[in-house]
Amino acid sequence: MTNTNYTELSYSDDCEKYINQFIQDFTLRTAEIGQGTVIKRALPSREKRMIGAWCFLDHAGPVTFPQGDGLDVGPHPHIGLQTFTWMIEGTMMHSDSLGTKQLIRPKQVNLMTAGYGISHTEVAPETETRMHAAQLWIALPDAKIKMAPRFDHYPELPVVQKDGIDFTVLVGEFLSVTSPVQVHSKLLGVDLATQESTRTLLHLNPKYEYGFMALEGTASINGHELTEDNMVVLEPGLEQVDIAIHANSRILLLGGEPFESPILLWWNFVGRTQEELNIAREQWMNSDERFGQIPDYDGPRLKAPIFPDKMRASK
Repeated sequence: MTNTNYTELSYSDDCEKYINQFIQDFTLRTAEIGQGTVIKRALPSREKRMIGAWCFLDHAGPVTFPQGDGLDVGPHPHIGLQTFTWMIEGTMMHSDSLGTKQLIRPKQVNLMTAGYGISHTEVAPETETRMHAAQLWIALPDAKIKMAPRFDHYPELPVVQKDGIDFTVLVGEFLSVTSPVQVHSKLLGVDLATQESTRTLLHLNPKYEYGFMALEGTASINGHELTEDNMVVLEPGLEQVDIAIHANSRILLLGGEPFESPILLWWNFVGRTQEELNIAREQWMNSDERFGQIPDYDGPRLKAPIFPDKMRASK
């Protein structure tokens, strides 16, 4: 189906070259976690460490499993970040050291702010047989990195329809609506879903960098092919982007101003110096009160890996 409301752009060769200097794509890494759950990791990568304050992005599933064999991630710590879960299919129970217990359902967001320190578990209910989700981390800015931990659940998010696409605004402001999700940097997160092939022209903030990931199906971003195996990123400077989305596809759009400081990301921690990450590791291994307890979890805590001699900062 061709979208009759869309006016296709005609670019000169010089214009195409100008636009393409802002765009690149790279292949995602694939791994397996839990009970056969395949994840595709987009951030961080050698090609792109961060998109704004977005510093981690995994696409998990879709996967089907027998009842009782779903994901079961035992107690583990976080510092210096917010964990952001966008659930597409299935359910997951979040429990944390603040005493929170929250079941996340499809089309909902769980946002956990680690700040100075928190621990949590992620467990599929015994009756669950499906999972499809995007798991992201947001680096906290310098002024908020040691803030008190908290947890927020967002059962409803604004949806705007344009050019045959449902735009769910996950974070920030887009198409004149604003997400209720509370973050601490200038960020954007949008889920684009369509049942029919269509095209749209999106206006961009030239101060932002952007990334596109296909959660289902395929698309074309200014002529760059987007599949479930790659990510397309746009550097700051562009004011619009031409998107062609194929039928039965779902695209994740991320954006944000380049982050204020280089960060160190290791295991489940985000910090600024190796010393603070090493201290956090030792405190976790020694059951320090910084990370609290989750007494109702029946199983062992995750052990931290050996700390590296030297780390690479991301920005």
